[in-house]
Amino acid sequence: MNRRDMIKSTLGGAAMVGATGLMTPGYASKILTDSFSSSENKYVLPDLKYAYDALEPHIDAQTMELHHSRHHQAYVNGLNTANERLAEARESDDFSIVKHWSRELAFHGGGHFLHALFWKTMSPNGGGEPSDRSLRNVINRSFGSYDGFKRHFIAASNAVEGSGWGMLSYEPNSGKLVIHQAERQSDLTQWVSRPILGVDVWEHAYYLNYQNRRGDYVNAFFNVINWNAVAELYDAAATAG
Repeated sequence: MNRRDMIKSTLGGAAMVGATGLMTPGYASKILTDSFSSSENKYVLPDLKYAYDALEPHIDAQTMELHHSRHHQAYVNGLNTANERLAEARESDDFSIVKHWSRELAFHGGGHFLHALFWKTMSPNGGGEPSDRSLRNVINRSFGSYDGFKRHFIAASNAVEGSGWGMLSYEPNSGKLVIHQAERQSDLTQWVSRPILGVDVWEHAYYLNYQNRRGDYVNAFFNVINWNAVAELYDAAATAG
């Protein structure tokens, strides 16, 4: 069984945000690189491609270390545990608590996928506006202008109730981008869409440095967006069929 088939068989459609698009060849692998160990048949915490302090002053080193090494690791552990318990349920034919483990699969699977996306779409050399022509064109078609996109994305991210994410996704039916929210990283999903950028607005992502000033954090996030990575994900999402 190859890696892509393994992901399909272990996670199922509910495990990840935007699962329909996520399982498309090419798109998923760009986000989940180094996030699954075929030899152990388990999900693993991907390494960051930059140091914990590399995004300062916009995102501080302590928050990055805690966020990556503890919070993301917890989602990886939870996802593996959910898969193990569901496998045991199939083995024993005892599905008495399948609702619980299905919810755990969706919650921790969503957390793993979205955090892998989060790390990949930030960079110490990020910020500014996207230079990729295709990405700029689809942003303009979808939101009228880059400024229209930015204002909409910030407003949606700031308006997430409680904990969750502000998301930018490709919607293949219209060929445009959509902005939506993912509450608790497993709710309010637009299933057909393929996420290409997300900002984590759970308090653990910003509270040490920004306290309750979520708006300041979301504004600062625009200084570290890796638009080249977002453009690559858009190309993969748009050409996946």
